[in-house]
Amino acid sequence: MRHAEVVALDQAGPHAQGATAYVTLEPCSHHGNTPPCADALVKAGVARVVVAMADPNPLVAGKGLERLRAAGIEVETGLCEAKARHDHAGFLLTQSEGRPMLTLKLANSFDGRIATMTGESRWITGAAARREVHMMRARHDAVMIGAATARADDPMLDVRALGITKQPVRVVLSRGLDLPLGGKLARSARDVPLWLIHAKSAEPGLISAWQGLGARLIPVAQKAGQIDVYAALQALGQAGLTRVFCEGGGALAASLISAGLVDRLVGFSAGLALGADAKPALGPLGLERLSDAPRFRLIGLRDVGGDVMHQWECILP
Repeated sequence: MRHAEVVALDQAGPHAQGATAYVTLEPCSHHGNTPPCADALVKAGVARVVVAMADPNPLVAGKGLERLRAAGIEVETGLCEAKARHDHAGFLLTQSEGRPMLTLKLANSFDGRIATMTGESRWITGAAARREVHMMRARHDAVMIGAATARADDPMLDVRALGITKQPVRVVLSRGLDLPLGGKLARSARDVPLWLIHAKSAEPGLISAWQGLGARLIPVAQKAGQIDVYAALQALGQAGLTRVFCEGGGALAASLISAGLVDRLVGFSAGLALGADAKPALGPLGLERLSDAPRFRLIGLRDVGGDVMHQWECILP
């Protein structure tokens, strides 16, 4: 995929000569999937480059700025750096922690339930909220769920009705790969990327079956008899993903929260109550004290078709 600088320079054509380029991240200075963007800016004759933030990647880390200055280009840094860091949170986490940024989405009733006592869940929130979720999927590299949700809902996990052709990767965490081989995910595995994260002890026959359907299989370690969610995110980071959108279910959501891996939290609350015998949005967290509860900072709140969407960010220790 071409980097933003190259796309902008192609669009500007001869008008790039003597112009100022504004970039959120330091132009790269090494040959990866594309040639160095710093060289492209020099070749285009840009006179000034304003950079929001330096690139922490050791392959760049100031070398792009040095290359621009060596070519006589005026370089300024730090403009809107906080905003750039927010927007590049996924990339920055892959560099610092080796994992993608994770957004957890929870859609529930006013009293925090995601299904009735019989398991009925479609639809708690309205059409406008579901469209908003599709837009959120489109802004991430991958959509992730747990095996229980895959079995119960038989979802597609794709982006629909937005005119988008490139789909996010669909990721399912399933320790034993006990997923329906005739479900929607299986039937579409050759058309829309499907990655299955499983325990190393998964049955070889099931591994072969899913590979034959076109899925990518990623074995990871277990922790307390379940997939180690930290290891799972590390594997996704190594595979090149920077932004993951998790849509549950309750057990997976609780595991991610307990592990401190939820960077952003999006909630959709509908104006109905289902009661204590309904299915909760989160599995057990094992908390004995309020002081142990993970807390998030509210960053956005608005009405979406009669449902309330609230957005939160992790409060770092």
